[in-house]
Amino acid sequence: MTDIVDPATRHRMMSGIRGKNTKIEVLVRKGLFARGFRYRINDKKLPGKPDIVLSKYKAVIFTHGCFWHGHDCHLFKWPSTRPEWWRNKINGNRKRDNQVRMLLENAGWRQCHVWECALKGKYRLDINNIIDELVQWLLSNCTMLEIRGKTE
Repeated sequence: MTDIVDPATRHRMMSGIRGKNTKIEVLVRKGLFARGFRYRINDKKLPGKPDIVLSKYKAVIFTHGCFWHGHDCHLFKWPSTRPEWWRNKINGNRKRDNQVRMLLENAGWRQCHVWECALKGKYRLDINNIIDELVQWLLSNCTMLEIRGKTE
């Protein structure tokens, strides 16, 4: 399927996508703040500049967009235009994600990955349930957590 907009419009649309303060990130931050958790955002001292850093709990939270990180869910579909470029881009993001995971793990940081499909789309979860799960994880000594949308 070819693109439905001209290249200039597509360029403008894509350049408007930002990596900080995304809707899912802000929802998670507000939920944690309302429950009394305090955090830093995008700490440049840590590998991958995690979206949310809770130093007291030695924990970081990443909020990943399903498209940009090639998540195996209903929100991700390989683009049909410039397929080789997109495969390199998305596979590069996946490779970087794995490297960041290993660096943080070796440094003793606990990690949570909240996927966009958990908060968006037809298989989304309730935000209060997601925050409950995050709080439970933060208060535990579990090292990893992944929150994704419901399975079909």
